[in-house]
Amino acid sequence: MKKTFIIFGLSLVIAACGNGKSDNSSGADSTASAKKDSSSAPAAAAGMSSAPGAQLIAKADCGTCHKEQEKLIGPAFVDVAKKYTSSPAVIDTLANKIIKGGSGNWGTIPMGPHASLSMDDARTMVQYILSLKK
Repeated sequence: MKKTFIIFGLSLVIAACGNGKSDNSSGADSTASAKKDSSSAPAAAAGMSSAPGAQLIAKADCGTCHKEQEKLIGPAFVDVAKKYTSSPAVIDTLANKIIKGGSGNWGTIPMGPHASLSMDDARTMVQYILSLKK
């Protein structure tokens, strides 16, 4: 019974976080629209800024598993910012982790891949998350 519950829970997480679908078929389009729309209602509702990275996060499915200030299924963005330094190598590593998915750094629940994200959009998201470091 315990294994069934764990498998069911992981299936829900993967379905919620890793669908890999996006409203935009081109990463360039999402960056351009994020820059044009400086008053993103989803970002404001989530308590996030109007920075391009915050807007990309609000438009993606990140909010299903993450919150800015508190742990949900995955770590809070501020906790990620505390753990990592903001260097080009770290930004690329974390951007690849968003695109390819993975597990093990924050527990046993895997983060599903987001293959439809462009590397530039993923980097912009990571830069925003790392900017939350206090």
